[in-house]
Amino acid sequence: MIEQSQIDYNRIAEAITYIKQNFRTQPNLDEIAEKVHISPYHFQRLFTNWVGVSPKKFLQYISIEYAKQILQNQKATLFDTAHQTGLSGTGRLHDLFVRIEGMTPGEYKNGGENLLVNYSYAETPFGQILVASTHKGICHMGFVDNEELAFQELKKPFPNATFNQVVDRIQQNALFIFTKDWKDLDQIKLHLKGTDFQLKVWDTLLKIPQGGLTTYGTIASHIDKPKASRAVGTAIGNNPVAFLIPCHRVIQSSGEFGQYHWGDVRKTAMIGWEAVKLIRN
Repeated sequence: MIEQSQIDYNRIAEAITYIKQNFRTQPNLDEIAEKVHISPYHFQRLFTNWVGVSPKKFLQYISIEYAKQILQNQKATLFDTAHQTGLSGTGRLHDLFVRIEGMTPGEYKNGGENLLVNYSYAETPFGQILVASTHKGICHMGFVDNEELAFQELKKPFPNATFNQVVDRIQQNALFIFTKDWKDLDQIKLHLKGTDFQLKVWDTLLKIPQGGLTTYGTIASHIDKPKASRAVGTAIGNNPVAFLIPCHRVIQSSGEFGQYHWGDVRKTAMIGWEAVKLIRN
């Protein structure tokens, strides 16, 4: 006798294959559910539980990855890209990119061609850090274990931008967070690109007080997505600005500190350092 879990897995595998093979026709929920022989309501719940995102969101991810491949061809137009991806027009392509990539398809295509990014390396209590800024604010801050890899991570969102290794006031103001009383700091402006969901998560992180800790589930509840702890964890892992956006203050519900993009040991040290500063103040 085949267990129900095996039946469910087979259905999900069949659905994923169908979506990948037919995404250019943009199949709807009813159509996909019919292919795996269950009701749309049941399929929606089953797919979301197994994959972590809804069938619609999964279809969007597949579509945008295909669109990104097309846009890498400099001769490709936005109209052609939308048509080949199966979208009804450039408006839908635009909305899809803004919602998932946090940028327009045109911005993705030119790779930040007209953007000037200043960057520099600095020492902090937790090791070397790479901090970068645009005229709008801090766009990146990451701890450095390998300078070349750290710089490549900085360049990834804007491969065609102009990068100057120079210290500016925006960077200096941000780095004061490691040396000055936080009550005396000037406002630190950020220049972030992310999906609506990511920006909501990052904004919630900014509200965790110094020395405070919270959980992934609590963050999910704060943004009215109580069942989205896994997605919250992914958004936190994609945080481009270490320490200023305090993702190190998010721990597991069990009390374990959990993983950290820039190293578990560094996360533990940062939590301890903040706790000591809180006691002294």
